[in-house]
Amino acid sequence: MDAEAQQTERDRSSHPAASEETSDTEESEGRSRFALVSRAADWLPGGRVSLTLLFFLLFLLLLSRFVMQPFQIPSGSMEPGLRIGDRVLVNKLAYRFGAEPRRGDVVVFDGTGYFGDADYIKRVVGVGGDHVVCCDRQGRIEVNGRSVDESTFLYPGDKPSEVSFDLVVPDGTLFVLGDHRGDSSDSRDHLGSPGGGMIPVGDVIGRADWIAWPIGHWTRLERADDYARVPAAKADASNEGASNEGASKKADGVHG
Repeated sequence: MDAEAQQTERDRSSHPAASEETSDTEESEGRSRFALVSRAADWLPGGRVSLTLLFFLLFLLLLSRFVMQPFQIPSGSMEPGLRIGDRVLVNKLAYRFGAEPRRGDVVVFDGTGYFGDADYIKRVVGVGGDHVVCCDRQGRIEVNGRSVDESTFLYPGDKPSEVSFDLVVPDGTLFVLGDHRGDSSDSRDHLGSPGGGMIPVGDVIGRADWIAWPIGHWTRLERADDYARVPAAKADASNEGASNEGASKKADGVHG
């Protein structure tokens, strides 16, 4: 029993020494990192100010690459909400982790192979399985049997569409339109092209959430309320519907 007690006592007495060694190691590593930062600051012209600026630029680069990216509006295809020269902030995490674009969202997507070799910004009118028709008896777009009131964002004087169509959006794709229907090259113009004017969800870069510039036009871009009220597509909707060819309109890419 005495031998066991002595062994236990020796084990306990070793713990403070181990803690001190760990503390010394962490302190040494901290001094090494600090010394490395100091050497980097000494090497750069401008010292710590330049180093701080470099870290800030790296942070902005990572933010733009993975989280939020600015895009400039080069055309009037999304007027009146988005004007030529506006810069929007695109949320690149909006459709990650299982989320997908919804009807009424304003999205930026890569149009290569579908619309042209550029990025585009449009409003989502139909998602996979939706039956989209234009137009109903009142001249409105109809999605899954519900007529949509677009008056809150449609360009004044524009009709929902001068082109008639009756189609079902394939799964995994989107049917998109510009808010300025008279000055927008969108899904209507590519119904007879490869892909049928539909945009693969995988080509969506993100959701436009804010107008960041100019300051006087700063605002949050909200989802269109009436599109949020559209009912879900019927399970067999993907086996129905047809499409008509669209008319050619002005191209309108978005530049990052």
